[in-house]
Amino acid sequence: MPNTITEMIQFYSPFILAGNSILILILLISLLIISSRLKELKKKYKKFMNGSDEKNIEQLLLDNINLSNDISLKNKEIENRVSSLERDLQRCIQKVGVIRYNAFDDVGSDLSFSIALLDENDNGVVISGIYSRESSTTYAKKIVNGTSKHVLSAEELQAISESKKINY
Repeated sequence: MPNTITEMIQFYSPFILAGNSILILILLISLLIISSRLKELKKKYKKFMNGSDEKNIEQLLLDNINLSNDISLKNKEIENRVSSLERDLQRCIQKVGVIRYNAFDDVGSDLSFSIALLDENDNGVVISGIYSRESSTTYAKKIVNGTSKHVLSAEELQAISESKKINY
C-alpha cells in the first residue's frame, strides 16, 4: 500500500485512466445517440415547418388558423349552395314514362303516345298525342302528387305508373 500521495497516484493511475476511458466511452455513445435523435428532430421540424426557415412556429400556426377559417367559410357557402340545388332539383323532371300505342284499329305502327314528365314529388305533366289517318291531336294534363283533376286515359295512367318506376 503506498504511503505518499505520489506513490498513491502512481499506484492508482491505471485504474483512474481505465475509469476515465470508460466514462469517455459512455459519454461518446451518449453523444452519438443524442446527435442521432437531434437529426431526426430536425427532419420532423423541417417537415412541420413545411420547409420554411423564415417563419416561426407562431406565424405558421396563425397562418394555418386563418386558412382553416377560410376553408370553413367556403365549406358553409358550398353547403348552402348544395342545399339550394337540392331544393331546386326536387322540382326538376326526374321521372319519365313513355307509352306508345295504337289509338284506332285502322292505324298501325303505334303512332299515338303518352309521355309522363314528373318531378320528385310526382308533380308535372302528361302529354298525349293521338294519331289518326285524318289528323293528329295533342293533349297536356297537369299532374299534382301523381293525380290529375282531368280524366286520364288508361295509357296516360300507364305512362304515369311507368315514370314512377324509373328514377334518373
